[in-house]
Amino acid sequence: MTDKPRFVFDTNVLVSAAIFRESTPGIALIAALSQGSILLSQATARELKDVLARPKFDRYIASETRNRFLAALLRDATFLEPEESIQACRDPKDDKFLEIAVAGQAMYMITGDEDLLVLDPFRGIRIVTASEFVASNLAEPL
Repeated sequence: MTDKPRFVFDTNVLVSAAIFRESTPGIALIAALSQGSILLSQATARELKDVLARPKFDRYIASETRNRFLAALLRDATFLEPEESIQACRDPKDDKFLEIAVAGQAMYMITGDEDLLVLDPFRGIRIVTASEFVASNLAEPL
């Protein structure tokens, strides 16, 4: 691992960042990319790809733009495959985010999911909303 900070974003925050680039999730993603690396696994990347492909987002942003966002994120992200299976979240589908955060020794997990937020901190990893992340990053550079 590098000394650069590592971050995990859940799918909903990344989708919000893709659709609303000037939103708090978009600002949080830009801040994380400028300071460190975004961690993804095959499972989290696949979920993001599937969600971004949903036609319901066509009214907000063209599918080509979503595809470019995904391609850029996949290019810039650090891919890891967790070796440890974690079963700590009330919603088992969210455990994959904990697994990648632990495997990659993430500093922060950025989410809006209450099932993950209630676990803060998890094994030393801060689990925060995009708003909390942006506020902490503006106040205290990493």
